[in-house]
Amino acid sequence: MPMRQTKESPEQRVLMQPHMQNNTVNQAQSSPKTARSPKCPASQEPQNKKLHSQTSLPSKSRGRRRGGGGRRPDQGDIFMPPSSRPCTGNVVVAERSNWSVGKLCEVETNFLSSSKSLGFALRPGYGQLGARCVVKANHFFAELPNKDLNHYDVTITPEVASKVVNRTIMAELVRLYRESDLGKRLPAYDGRKSLYTCGELPFSWKEFSIRLVDEEDGINCPKREREYKVVIKFVARVNMHQLGQFLAGKRAVDAPQQAIQILDIVLRELSSKRYCPVGRSFFSPDIKKPQRLGEGLESWRGFYQSIRPTQMGLSLNIDMASAAFIEPLPVIEFVAQLLGKDMISRPLSDSDRVKIKKALRGVKVEVTHRGHVRRKYRVSGLTSQPTRELVFPVDDDSNMKSVVEYFQEMYGFTIQHTHLPCLQVGNQKKVNYLPMEACKIVRGQRYTKRLNDKQITALLRVTCQRPRDQENDILKTVEHNAYNQDPYAKEFGIKVTEKLASVEARVLPAPWLKYHDAGREKDCLPQVGQWNMMNKKMINGMTVNRWACINFSRSVQESVARGFCNELAQMCQVSGMEFNPEPIIPIYTARPEQVEKALKHVYHTCMNKFKGKELELLLAILPDNNGSLYGDLKRICETDLGLISQCCLTKHVFKVTKQYLANVSLKINVKMGGRNTVLLDAISCRIPLVSDIPTIIFGADVTHPENGEDSSPSIAAVVASQDWPEVTKYAGLVCAQAHRQELIQDLYKAWHDPVRGTVSGGMIRDLLVSFRKATGQKPLRIIFYRDGVSEGQFYQVLLYELDAIRKACASLEPNYQPPVTFIVVQKRHHTRLFPNNHNDHRSTDRSGNILPGTVVDSKICHPSEFDFYLCSHAGIQGTSRPAHYHVLWDENNFTADGIQSLTNNLCYTYARCTRSVSVVPPAYYAHLAAFRARFYLEPDMQENGSGGGEVGKSSRANGESRVRALPALKENVKRVMFYC
Repeated sequence: MPMRQTKESPEQRVLMQPHMQNNTVNQAQSSPKTARSPKCPASQEPQNKKLHSQTSLPSKSRGRRRGGGGRRPDQGDIFMPPSSRPCTGNVVVAERSNWSVGKLCEVETNFLSSSKSLGFALRPGYGQLGARCVVKANHFFAELPNKDLNHYDVTITPEVASKVVNRTIMAELVRLYRESDLGKRLPAYDGRKSLYTCGELPFSWKEFSIRLVDEEDGINCPKREREYKVVIKFVARVNMHQLGQFLAGKRAVDAPQQAIQILDIVLRELSSKRYCPVGRSFFSPDIKKPQRLGEGLESWRGFYQSIRPTQMGLSLNIDMASAAFIEPLPVIEFVAQLLGKDMISRPLSDSDRVKIKKALRGVKVEVTHRGHVRRKYRVSGLTSQPTRELVFPVDDDSNMKSVVEYFQEMYGFTIQHTHLPCLQVGNQKKVNYLPMEACKIVRGQRYTKRLNDKQITALLRVTCQRPRDQENDILKTVEHNAYNQDPYAKEFGIKVTEKLASVEARVLPAPWLKYHDAGREKDCLPQVGQWNMMNKKMINGMTVNRWACINFSRSVQESVARGFCNELAQMCQVSGMEFNPEPIIPIYTARPEQVEKALKHVYHTCMNKFKGKELELLLAILPDNNGSLYGDLKRICETDLGLISQCCLTKHVFKVTKQYLANVSLKINVKMGGRNTVLLDAISCRIPLVSDIPTIIFGADVTHPENGEDSSPSIAAVVASQDWPEVTKYAGLVCAQAHRQELIQDLYKAWHDPVRGTVSGGMIRDLLVSFRKATGQKPLRIIFYRDGVSEGQFYQVLLYELDAIRKACASLEPNYQPPVTFIVVQKRHHTRLFPNNHNDHRSTDRSGNILPGTVVDSKICHPSEFDFYLCSHAGIQGTSRPAHYHVLWDENNFTADGIQSLTNNLCYTYARCTRSVSVVPPAYYAHLAAFRARFYLEPDMQENGSGGGEVGKSSRANGESRVRALPALKENVKRVMFYC
């Protein structure tokens, strides 16, 4: 974890003086006057100039005020000390006052290189806006121990890879020696190398000998016994006073992670013995009856548990969880479910074998043909031959015996289904064969591969709970776990309350939305997070003259397709677009497997008909289950032909609703470059720290391959607003990078050109240039919403990506360093907020969830850093999950109200529907763009993670192999919201 911002040393102050003076002179002389939007007041120009010259780090003593905005007008400029800028060096870049083409010059760029100088933004105060209310959170106050804790190192010989076996060894050690050698202490163990006690053990180093008996070896035969040597060695004493100071907000240093980790391990110790641990969650078939998901899987109910530092002190976060497990079935029954057919009477096809092998590889099975002996094995594969043909050597003389004979002679077990293959267990050097009918799947194995659509639907049905029900289940879980009776919690002096935390919250008001003056309703105030398009027209409806339709669905007749297209064209017109009611060529019918041929035929036919004028929009009607068709169509349209496309499923064509057509028209308009609505405050220049000077808002996300895909590249996407002051249109760029690399590699890049020298590029730079072209102004403020970052990656992501933003800006113009606010957006957390009174319908939406706009920045938030929870959307079903926003870096000096209101208001500008959304739109758009770009991977890359053929321009993680670049988006596609 990084340290918070510290004051610069005297040496740094001496070094930075000349640099500061030069910066001031350069910016005063070279920066042009800020071009104002005609809608914005001229009185803001002096402030614009001052903020443009700011290249500051936020300091602890920075001025803040409550209310709408940022820096006080009487504050001086604060400059970034050299130690806190990215790595120093002379980089040759193009000096471009218009950011297009210009001569080369040398620009000195001092960037972030010192980890000590980079720290997370501190909380500027608490928000005041909105109607105050009380909500309940699934956080339970945990009282700190009043003694210091001790850390011991554990070495087990021979080394064991399994946490379960390690825990069994240590449990036996504690059982044997707790009352004697351990001095009556009950230690907590992490399953690996660390042991913790409250109070010292009677020794600083000791070796123990532990014998374990394999209880699975049966009753009437000798049991295997293994001996382990365990060495316990004192490492350090852990000071709990430091944690107490941190929780009280008195220590502006890193969280004492070790102390928090120890307490987490202590409270997980008993649950690790009772339940099946998976990550930070625990599952059991006894919590709730498992529900079948199909194809040999079932859902287990469980709970998530984590201890967190918060403003109210240590908090135990408990949430309900569900996961897919493999049903403990006889293997033959599992395979029958998997294939969905009777396999006993029919031979298996090659595709059946592949499916079985993929499903069973790595799965633990136990044998059932040896009575009480239930030996366990892990499946490594499937034989290519049926059981009746399998033979193996029985001695060193290569005498062979069939598997059928061996099982009959050795165990008196007659194999019935000799036409089926055998399971291969063990390693490659010594392969053992087990007949399927002699094996049963071991209980408690989580399924980690991809679920199919039916299984996902079944799992969601199980997990989807109303807020009242989820709250009750959480309380029952806490009651059942009885933390205050937990012997480990008692040993360490930890007390956990059994009441949900009551938290003060505020409901932020919904923003007014502006529509076109030609509609009957020119503006709109959403009610409970939603509104509709009735009597409204898009504020910037686009014109579509040249469009065509391809019908890929056999079940949709041409007349039906024509009627659907006509209704869609009418809806686009009613919504405020100018839309030609007729396609420029008759609707073209094609088979899904001929997608590329069909697209190119329609494209070239239209081009020829209009003498080179391009097709503006392609509608495509797809079968409901269309396999790779959708992805292939998008890849060809967006990276090959430069076509904007809108796909519609067959079920919607047959059952047309006005709501569906209205939503499709919203998508079409933004894909064509239009705007559906804008914030009234935006066009009235009333958004603090956005409306005053040209501001660009970025969204960024990285999507990773699914579990089991161990070589496919990760996809990074960055979007950025292209209009100001409206901040509604977002252009997007995507790139492939190394497998599971979270840092976005192509934010900024520089390479050597033989003619031009060092040339700069990257997604940030390209989007800044794009903003300049679209608005005629350069951004003087950057707000960066970063999605998909876990807490453990905060520091690394901020250091790397803030550095890239700095370099991208400096590569465009000398001394161009607009102030940056960097905010991480998290949805994969387990904090849930419940209404204080479920029966008070004034404080809930129709689904029983808290009202949209509910924000919490106290009690359950970080003790000192700048974070908040915001539930910006109305619930539909289940329990709403608030988004967690953590401001890691803030050079714009936002107040709590300023960033919370901005974030909430932006959630009402999402282009695809007339509802506020749960995540701020730029982050949402980046996620959509990254998801879309996975379709751009060539088929062999999607399946294997790498393709044959040439390697083009590549993203490169430090020291990692090259990744083939995605095919480039066409220029006309880049400029619009193609991913919507």
